Amino acid sequence: MPAQGLQAVPPPDDNVAATELAPLVARLFAEAPPRQRVRLLNGLLRPVGPLALVSIAAGAFANLLPQTRWREASASLDDAMRFSAGQVLELARYVEQKSPESLVALPKLLAGSPLWVGTISGALLLLALQAWAQRRA
Repeated sequence: MPAQGLQAVPPPDDNVAATELAPLVARLFAEAPPRQRVRLLNGLLRPVGPLALVSIAAGAFANLLPQTRWREASASLDDAMRFSAGQVLELARYVEQKSPESLVALPKLLAGSPLWVGTISGALLLLALQAWAQRRA
């Protein structure tokens, strides 16, 4: 029974849980070393189409459009260092809505990286992703 004056907090539904992931992804991006930023960014870009690429974060990712036929956006080390955590937050929010399973795949993408346990953001994101995936299963 909850203490007097405190009400029991219901468990978050999937929508609430999902909205907590994007800020953790952005924080992890901000703390990540350059090569991990590239891997994280490319994982987030995988489900993003060309129209979304030019609309997210006021077009910040538009320069990632390939000059030739559309395939998949890909970021270089220089690109990853140019984007801000705020821009990545907007990208992660888009991915949350369009393809939440892509966020659940982030731990695989960064497997073997000390980023997950080396930063509080990484550890929190990993735990949040695991909890979110279990609730959806």
